[in-house]
Amino acid sequence: MDSLKIGIAGVGTVGACVAVKLLAEAVQGATITRLAARDLKKDRGFSLPEAQWTQNTLELADADDVDVVIELIGGADGIALDLVRTALTNKKHVVTANKALLAKHGVELAELAEKNNCVLGYEAAVAGGIPVIKALSEGLAANNIYRINGILNGTCNFILTEMETKGAGYEETLRIAQELGYAEADPTFDVEGIDAAQKLSLLSAIAFGQKPNENDVTTRGISDVAALDFEFAEGFGAVIRLIARAEKKIIKDASSISSSDGGIVQAVEPCLVRKSSVLSG
Repeated sequence: MDSLKIGIAGVGTVGACVAVKLLAEAVQGATITRLAARDLKKDRGFSLPEAQWTQNTLELADADDVDVVIELIGGADGIALDLVRTALTNKKHVVTANKALLAKHGVELAELAEKNNCVLGYEAAVAGGIPVIKALSEGLAANNIYRINGILNGTCNFILTEMETKGAGYEETLRIAQELGYAEADPTFDVEGIDAAQKLSLLSAIAFGQKPNENDVTTRGISDVAALDFEFAEGFGAVIRLIARAEKKIIKDASSISSSDGGIVQAVEPCLVRKSSVLSG
């Protein structure tokens, strides 16, 4: 059996960890043949021949010695989109953790993958440590799903949990999260619910058979949550969590179904969650 030849685009924290894991475990039947990064001199904790590195990301999509492209660049458009489109067109399998890309262009890319008999793998795009996409698309495929509830952003969950247990304000807790590396210097994507909304749109697309569209998700972040709100929640035996939820509308009149939302209500917003709930942790 020929070795599966892998190209990694975007060798930042996640990309470097993927490379280190593949190299350290000497995964049988898999070989890293190419890597694309902006800074070729940066120490990433592993070493591969200089000839395997490039700053031209699209080389991976055209290279004869690449069977699978792992896209870890990020962003909904730009070079990430060009790379995935070109790789699939050239009949290369693609693995990505790019939820923004999939939320905006997922339908097009899935159709392109099917047309060229390729795999578009994106398990890592939503709840990376839990195989939720596989569970929805395979294990639960025969079930009629009515509702999805979950916590889809770790940064917000950390901030809200810290505010609850320490009694601190939002700004102070955000600063701690940034110092610990749990929040970005510009935390907008996480704390305003955008990250969770993109993830929810992907899960809804699988669960309810609709096109992913983050614009269908009513979104409110946690930046307005105050320490006093947790005292209010405590009085109801509850905590505050950023909950992503999607559920089918109760249809009494077919005319009430929007052509865009497909009869699915989707929202990401801070909610009161009973302490007895599995979502309170």
